[in-house]
Amino acid sequence: MDFRLNNEAFITEAPFGELQVSGNPEQGYRPYQLLVSSIAVCSGGVFRKIMEKQRIPFTDIQIHADVTRNEEEPQEITAVHLHFKVAGDELKEHKIEKALQLTYKHCSMVQSVKDSIKVTETFELV
Repeated sequence: MDFRLNNEAFITEAPFGELQVSGNPEQGYRPYQLLVSSIAVCSGGVFRKIMEKQRIPFTDIQIHADVTRNEEEPQEITAVHLHFKVAGDELKEHKIEKALQLTYKHCSMVQSVKDSIKVTETFELV
């Protein structure tokens, strides 16, 4: 990926369009938002694939990410908690729990940050 400076933001061209990143929230996505998004969406994609392979029928998955940051500079992310809301008929809690355990193990973004950011996951059936 290549980035170019444009005022207060760095810009890159991605397959789905331009991505503008800046520490200033008025100029683009903040870097921590992209990091958390990567962890959440990677986990969600892996979770979906595992559920499909295990033939666990679901109709929707929503993910809420709670982020904990160090209050002192440089305000690094210290923890990310992902809460999955899974909708579907006849969902079994033990199967969803097992799928989430596999998700943690197989998500490349979680595995990339696990030694520096604590990533935890919970779920509820809706």
